[in-house]
Amino acid sequence: MTVFGQLVIGPPGSGKSTYCRAMAYHLRENVKRKVVVVNLDPANETPPYEADVNVNKLVDVEEVMERLSLGPNGSILFCMEFIEDNLEQLKDLMMEGNAYVLFDCPGQVELYTHHNSFRNIVSKFSKWGIQLCVVSLVDSHYCTDPAKFISVLLTSLSSMLHLELPHINVLSKVDIIDKMGQLAFKLNYYTDVLDLSYLVDELDDKVHSKRFIKLNSAISSLVEDYHLVSFYPLNVQDVECLHRLCKAIDKANGYVYGELEERTISGLTDSQSGVDLEYDYDRTLKYTE
Repeated sequence: MTVFGQLVIGPPGSGKSTYCRAMAYHLRENVKRKVVVVNLDPANETPPYEADVNVNKLVDVEEVMERLSLGPNGSILFCMEFIEDNLEQLKDLMMEGNAYVLFDCPGQVELYTHHNSFRNIVSKFSKWGIQLCVVSLVDSHYCTDPAKFISVLLTSLSSMLHLELPHINVLSKVDIIDKMGQLAFKLNYYTDVLDLSYLVDELDDKVHSKRFIKLNSAISSLVEDYHLVSFYPLNVQDVECLHRLCKAIDKANGYVYGELEERTISGLTDSQSGVDLEYDYDRTLKYTE
């Protein structure tokens, strides 16, 4: 039977572990799903949730740093390669009871943009029948700086192309974005990734060199040419926000069409024929106070 889940990625401080805690609670308590939370970050020794599977029991990043004289990033890369070679030891725990799986992943961006180890791990998950959607979190404070947001767009696009999985990009911490600085445009400009030339125009030529502005303009054009990147806003304390994100993720990883939601062949046929097959998610969702 197919197992569905989420690969939660993003740079350090983007709120991955907090998201996993909130999403696991939401799925268990409000949606009534059985959930397995996997801490796939060997550097995260004390996650803010009870990990059902923890890679720290397989490899210790501090021990790797000490024995191999590696720095933090080098030790993480070594640990991920070690996990890749020994992933079978975690298979039964991850797929126990065909539960929905949340993977809390490391914060090293190079794992998702050009290093092969994590992609190989994802490939093994696919061979085991785990159907995944990548949930890529980015701190919304990057929206306050045009150059930083443009770099975030390039990183998000690189991850999408490298991992070759359905992606849901998320702007986290939107509930406190007003405290981080003034936005040049409304939030929907950033979530929908509208005409980026306006964002390039916001770069101050008194602060940035002409070459820097030209580089950002070229990156913006590249992102727009692919037309793949957009974002969902996220406030983990807002149940409705988690509800909307759940619907998008379940459509992306195929859960909405699976046996777990008792979808019928006729319903799938209607969807393929052009009839809008709306996920009956609201029927199963019971909010708690």
